[in-house]
Amino acid sequence: MSGVLLACGGLVSVEVGHISHGLVEKIGVKTDVIVSNGLLSMYFKFDRLEDCRMIFTEMEVKDTVTWNTLICGYSQSGLFEESIKLFLDMVYSFQPDLLTITSVLRACGQIGDLEFGKYVHNYMIKNGYECDTTASNILIDMYAKCGNLLTSREIFDRIKCRDLVSWNSLISGYIQNGSYEEVIELLNMMKMDSRPDSVTYAMLLSISGQLVNIDFGKKVHCDVTKTGCNTSLVVGNALINMYAKCGNMADSLEQFENMRSRDIVTWNSMISACVHSENCNLGFRMISRMRLEGMLPDLATILAILPMCSILATKRQGKEIHGCVFKLGFESDISVGNALIEMYSKCGSLKNSLLVFEHMKTKDVVTWTTLIFGYGMYGEGRKALRAFEEMQGAGLAPDHIAFIAIIFACSHSGLVDEGRSYFDRMWKEYNIGPKIEHYACVVDLLSRSGLLSEAEEFILSMPLKPDASIWGALLSGCRASGNTKVAERASEHIIELNSDITGYYVLVSNVYAALGKWDKVRTIRKSLRNKGMKKDPGCSWMEIRDRVYVFGTGDKFFEQYEEVNELLGILAGLMAKEGYIADLQFILHDVEDDEKRDLLCGHSERLAIAFGLLNTKPGTPLQVMKNLRVCGDCHTVTKHISKIVQREFLVRDANRFHLFKDGTCSCGDYW
Repeated sequence: MSGVLLACGGLVSVEVGHISHGLVEKIGVKTDVIVSNGLLSMYFKFDRLEDCRMIFTEMEVKDTVTWNTLICGYSQSGLFEESIKLFLDMVYSFQPDLLTITSVLRACGQIGDLEFGKYVHNYMIKNGYECDTTASNILIDMYAKCGNLLTSREIFDRIKCRDLVSWNSLISGYIQNGSYEEVIELLNMMKMDSRPDSVTYAMLLSISGQLVNIDFGKKVHCDVTKTGCNTSLVVGNALINMYAKCGNMADSLEQFENMRSRDIVTWNSMISACVHSENCNLGFRMISRMRLEGMLPDLATILAILPMCSILATKRQGKEIHGCVFKLGFESDISVGNALIEMYSKCGSLKNSLLVFEHMKTKDVVTWTTLIFGYGMYGEGRKALRAFEEMQGAGLAPDHIAFIAIIFACSHSGLVDEGRSYFDRMWKEYNIGPKIEHYACVVDLLSRSGLLSEAEEFILSMPLKPDASIWGALLSGCRASGNTKVAERASEHIIELNSDITGYYVLVSNVYAALGKWDKVRTIRKSLRNKGMKKDPGCSWMEIRDRVYVFGTGDKFFEQYEEVNELLGILAGLMAKEGYIADLQFILHDVEDDEKRDLLCGHSERLAIAFGLLNTKPGTPLQVMKNLRVCGDCHTVTKHISKIVQREFLVRDANRFHLFKDGTCSCGDYW
């Protein structure tokens, strides 16, 4: 009978397994320890952990095999703490075998329990277990995962017959702990002892991606080709990831196309590469190809696709993916729920975000933080504050990202005192040391509210060295308030820091342009060209009847351009009657005022709004997405247009959502 039960597990025939279990009960052999062990093994293979525990509890007689089966089964199922507890119960009555010992060591490594790992290791030594190469490799891995590289290396050095797993375990440990120089040294030693395999190369490629070191990555790629490991799926997938993380999307795509065979990890790697490079159009084409080639998406695919919907704000595709989530049975997965909340909030549907949130049975800190960020994007600061307190009431302690989210929400709602309070509580109540991101949020909070002197004093009192993000936040606030003195000081700091982020130089250039210091503007623009850096051109897009329309700043080559231009002219006349005067400081070119007015009319969000008015029914709300921050003049113009045409406009810029209605904006001018 026990042999039949094991066969059921091997065949993954749960129905036959249940019939066999019923037969065991019927013929009365349930008390046979061998039969019960067979039931345990079978149900573990079916991943029926509750049945396993029930059988174990009901067993009158247990032997070493019983305990080993349960401990190993729990460990393999990811229930590491439970397997450790069972091991402690077992050692009072039975002596575990080496398989059980190594299962518990793996569990210690997975949860980072160094103390218990040491206890098990000492137990092995005291009870005379022979520490063969396999057991030594598991010890190396356990100590490395627990951060004790010294002991990990000592065990490695004592192994008489090292195999590839020995080398890879230690290399993996050094990578996990960020000891990259030791990895290179170990790799050179390894080449004298044994030949690196596909696992070794996959790990080395992961280092290249983490360090964004394309030269090292290409060197590893050459070694991969020489050793013939380039046919390995694991290595091929790692190459896709490495090139994408190093910003070389062309080589990433070439690697994908050259692969003779692809698995779901290959497709997921390529889709993730598209997300990393923000090449979402290619990402969606990859999803279509994947479907045509008959590859079914898994959980990782869904988690890779949803961020693309968020970036492009493609609500229709997002809803389709949400449908797939239900079809594939992933709706109860907490990470999917979190991704859906983010997707809907970034696609302009906070209502759907809340529905997803409310239907989630289990919520973690990420769930609440995502909701708080969503509220912040819509200027719902008070609701964000309530959500933060509810999270704490649910027994979840906020982490450093949750504090970034709540200060961000306060910043976009003008809640200065509340934002300051949360910054103080972070380290006073939760002992979370502020990082540069938290300081940047506070500077942004103060600057948006016009408290520029206080923001500057705050920066100068920081225990950390302010980076470009700090001075950039101050500079953005200066631009809104027109404080040129603070703006120039902030600009000088940004130039001194020599940042590699284009946006900060554009901010500085804009400040000097507003001050009429065109020589400095030309110097900065020349510097950008010399560094090979380019300003992202402004563009807006909108979806009408399942089709996406894209508009670039100054674009004259799209459908209905003449009609759009004519409508903007009519609206300009109507706005002038209401007292609108174009704010020419937002045109940062050394040209005449008339040309500046024409350039303002060509801003991408205005083109999108006019196009939407022409192609939708009167009274229909419009939703426009923009890749950059909305300029002050366009913000004023959109408020006027919403009143004139009696329409609602939901506009997402680089920072947040703006709901324009009846001549007002939901942001309250905090953007």
